[in-house]
Amino acid sequence: MNEEQLAEIIPQKAQESGFCAAGFASVTLHKEGSERLLAMIRENRHGEMHYMQKELSIRNHPEKLLPGAKTVFSAALPYRFPLETKKESPRISRYALVNDYHRVVRNKLNQLLDFITASYPGPVSGKVCVDSMPVLEKNWAEKAGLGRTGKNTMLIVPETGSYVFLGEILLDIELPPSPSPQFDPCQECDACLRSCPTGALVEPGKIDARKCISYLTVELKREFTPDESAMTGKWLFGCDICQEVCPHNAQITTAPNCTELMPREELIGITPEQILSLTRSQFKTLFGSTPIYRTGLKRLKRNARAVKENLKNF
Repeated sequence: MNEEQLAEIIPQKAQESGFCAAGFASVTLHKEGSERLLAMIRENRHGEMHYMQKELSIRNHPEKLLPGAKTVFSAALPYRFPLETKKESPRISRYALVNDYHRVVRNKLNQLLDFITASYPGPVSGKVCVDSMPVLEKNWAEKAGLGRTGKNTMLIVPETGSYVFLGEILLDIELPPSPSPQFDPCQECDACLRSCPTGALVEPGKIDARKCISYLTVELKREFTPDESAMTGKWLFGCDICQEVCPHNAQITTAPNCTELMPREELIGITPEQILSLTRSQFKTLFGSTPIYRTGLKRLKRNARAVKENLKNF
């Protein structure tokens, strides 16, 4: 199987595995994405995510993760599902209500890498990357033709929206790049900017993590200041507001094709009081297979204390 045939069949295999979009990009510096990241760090909008400063060179040069890398294969796995909530109910972001996406996406990409290795006539080296690796995921996804980044800084995939997990396979073989879609996701819409309760979206496509509820409840390691505690609102973990108001995510009526990304019923509607009463073993039993487990019980209880106080105002 030659390069052109392989580039045609791999996205088909990805779709059979549950991915909603997939494509290829050549390994060249993504100047726009790099400049956005540098500006965020220069303006200190990355908050206390100091790791972002240490890995700039690797993010700009994937070949440092895989020597000889020539192609980035990017894929999006949807986790769209209907979710009914009450205004006064505490919330957990959709992506954290399902099994840990790192494992789910990595397993699917490893299967695709096995297929590529078996199908290509010569030797192939590849490396699977999912989120925690220093890769400019949204930028490679754009370059590979999966979609475009919206004003809320989220990648928006045509006909799917932004509820997607991204993953990549770095390859040391050269495959034809995918065409970029002629797709302007936002146009005149600014619903996300108007709806962000903390003003974290300071302008279209520009976020200040220090005001972002997801950053505060997921990334921030220390205790909250009084202002930060109030900003979390009713969000126990993460935040979906800028996605929930996006027209591309409207009218979600079907569950994802991937059964591993179905929401855990016991986590929907969980209360701050339930979280505050958890022991370490109970925490592991309840959250051990979800993204929340990485944050730890101490920080989750910090979030729960803030939400418990904030709910008095709803």
